[in-house]
Amino acid sequence: MKITKQLQLTIAGLASLALVSTLILDFAAKQAQSDARVVNHSGIVRGASQRWVKLELQDTQNEKLAGKIDQIITGLIEGDQELDLPKATDADYRAKMLEVKTAWEQLKVKTERARSGNASPESVVRDSEAFFELTNDSVFLAEAAATRDVTQSRIVNVALLLLNLAVLGFVGYTLQRASKVLKGSVSTMAGTSSSIAETVQKQEKIIQDQTSSVKSTTSSMEELGSNTLQTATQAQASARDAQNALSVALEGSETVDKTTTAMQSLKDQVGDIAKQIMQLSEQTAQIESISKLVSDVADQTNMLSLNAAVEAARAGEQGKGFAVVAGEIRKLADQSGRSAEKIGTLIADIQSSINSTIMVTDEGTKTAATSLALADETSSAFANIRAAMEGISQTNEKMAAAAKLQAVTVQQSVSSMNAINLGAQEASSSTKQVKESTSSLSDLSKELSLTV
Repeated sequence: MKITKQLQLTIAGLASLALVSTLILDFAAKQAQSDARVVNHSGIVRGASQRWVKLELQDTQNEKLAGKIDQIITGLIEGDQELDLPKATDADYRAKMLEVKTAWEQLKVKTERARSGNASPESVVRDSEAFFELTNDSVFLAEAAATRDVTQSRIVNVALLLLNLAVLGFVGYTLQRASKVLKGSVSTMAGTSSSIAETVQKQEKIIQDQTSSVKSTTSSMEELGSNTLQTATQAQASARDAQNALSVALEGSETVDKTTTAMQSLKDQVGDIAKQIMQLSEQTAQIESISKLVSDVADQTNMLSLNAAVEAARAGEQGKGFAVVAGEIRKLADQSGRSAEKIGTLIADIQSSINSTIMVTDEGTKTAATSLALADETSSAFANIRAAMEGISQTNEKMAAAAKLQAVTVQQSVSSMNAINLGAQEASSSTKQVKESTSSLSDLSKELSLTV
């Protein structure tokens, strides 16, 4: 690591150490103040509790003082922003204060019983003295914790002092090394100045060669930039075509989805038609049974009309009117029989048509299911095509962006090559100044050797 870097880091370390020391001392001071408040308020609890007991035994109630003692005890345990008390972190002190809180609650209850005549004042005084000893112990524990904090602060201060001394020793060592290195650098500088003069002459020739090479490279880069711009244009056109194809694929996918929905609706409608045809078939069977019943009734009626005609013939003149009625009944029975036969024929034709319709409906249902499956496969195919077209579109967009970036990079490279060419020309003119500076460097090295 360089000496200057070491010195910079050392100075930064000293500043950081000073800042840390200040923060630690400030924290220690705040901790000391906090510890002092804890000790003080612990003592307040000790004295205020005795005063409150005396007032209570003298039949002088002071709820404000009791509330203040409650607040202080709770603040000493859990912390209190109003009293600026921290939360108790010392295990012994916290346990003792919890005992104090319990004893205080018991003392308040005992005092209240004494005021109401259920306890003797002497027992309250004894409990008060015991509470005094308990709070006295808490004060001692708070003082002990404060003493430990002060001791820790002293240890930290000693450690910071030793660390400061170590850093100062390192600074002295670094300065001594810097002096030695500077003396060696002066002697080296004197020998190097002559080598620089020789190197400058060689550099002139290298710069001339570099200038010619840069010109050739610049022309090649310009040609590459032109080709890159053309590639970027083609990539953009390909990206647009891919985007159009993606749009067509999306439209096809939407159309297939609509077709699938329509096929599903058709399948449901065919199913409804099949149910209605089955109901019609059942109703036709009921009509057929009714038609048979009418035919049977017509046959029986015809037999009854024949019997009536026979009976009318036996009755002679008195049965002529009844014979006419029987004849009319037989005609109606014949007409009912023929109608029943026609109904039976119609029912047979309807049943045949229903059976044919059921077969066609079953085939339609199967065809609709097959078409629906094909539509689902087509939808999946369109989804795959859409995903592929999205990938192609993204790839083309990335290619176009990369081609643009490459074109910009080439243009920047051309600009850089031009800048290098100008720099080479300037370097060629600067070599003369380097020659003059070399002689000045030699003189300066002599002066430094006398000074250091």
